[in-house]
Amino acid sequence: MIRPPSDAVLARPVTILGATGSVGLATLDLIAEARARWGEDAIPIEALTARTSVDELAALAKKFRPKLAVVSDPSYRRALESALAGTGVEVAAGDPAVIEAAQRPAPWVMSAIVGAAGLEPTLAAARRGAAIAIANKEALVCAGDLVTAEVARGGGALLPVDSEHNAIFQALRDEDLDRVEKITLTASGGPFRTWTLAEMARATPEQAVAHPNWSMGAKISVDSATLMNKGLELIEARCLFGVETARLDAVVHPQSVVHGLVAFCDGSVLAQLGAADMRIPIASALAWPERTPTDAPRLDLAALRELTFEPPDPVRFPCLELARHAMESGHQATAVLNAANEEAVAAFLDRKIAFLDIPRIVEEALTAHAGVSTSDDIGGLAERLDLDRAARKIARDAVGLAAV
Repeated sequence: MIRPPSDAVLARPVTILGATGSVGLATLDLIAEARARWGEDAIPIEALTARTSVDELAALAKKFRPKLAVVSDPSYRRALESALAGTGVEVAAGDPAVIEAAQRPAPWVMSAIVGAAGLEPTLAAARRGAAIAIANKEALVCAGDLVTAEVARGGGALLPVDSEHNAIFQALRDEDLDRVEKITLTASGGPFRTWTLAEMARATPEQAVAHPNWSMGAKISVDSATLMNKGLELIEARCLFGVETARLDAVVHPQSVVHGLVAFCDGSVLAQLGAADMRIPIASALAWPERTPTDAPRLDLAALRELTFEPPDPVRFPCLELARHAMESGHQATAVLNAANEEAVAAFLDRKIAFLDIPRIVEEALTAHAGVSTSDDIGGLAERLDLDRAARKIARDAVGLAAV
């Protein structure tokens, strides 16, 4: 018989930043499952936030009964207040309200706001010592040193929920990093793994977001198609696990069954396997340091028959090497990489540029920044945000020149 999580886990209040995105919804699905198993009071919710999805946020608030619901775009406040009238759920709006939601006394916080917008709320949760389930890789790419420093100062924890980082987190449990030779993240290769450059040049947004294995948001799906997602994850892994670039690697694994591998000095390799379902790594973080049962699909290794691995192609997928170069250059370069990539991906989704323009625009931003920067002294949060804005302007200018 499967033992339920402890009362400490089931009674631990949570806040979900980015509740209407794919990760937020998967987290809420697990909470609904826990309540069906262990009772309606299991895993109380302190706050839910969204950007503009008022109807969806209101429906989630009615179902899960958080104390607070926040929409970051203040123009949607009145609509949210109307939708939640009489429910007893407190309503707030605006970016400061999202930060305030992160500051409220939930011991566990899901950081799932997409992009650099998730940085300040993540830092706010870190300062008060929360256990942060981090799905917002951009926060670590832009300011990983700030985030990890605030987590250490606040006495909290960073719990990775990307499937690859969670795999490494599980494989490294109780292991000595000095005995680790290499950490390897796996990549599906995305929808264009076997496409030629000529075919990729004609790729549409619809084709780019049609991920072969995972159900994800549009931005992260495009990042998977360019392999920038894996480059960002390598940068994130350096922040999360404290290993140098030389001990980080990525390999293409089309089946998306092995999510991460750790090679040790004695020749042993530990790998974490699981179905391509985000609920599995999220459940690992939600119940940490325990485990909780889920209804996620189970692996049938005999049915899989084979698992294959191949090196990434740097010619067709230059974003991975751009990310490696930025990681070796320092914190300023990784912040520029992230900002430029966000702008380029948004432009591609808006059909302003072609798919292969994405890495070119990111490279232009990195080159422009390298031409004016003589130091990697990036300073604090204000300086990070200034650098982010400057990099976005460079990328937007490049988008204007490349507009199709």
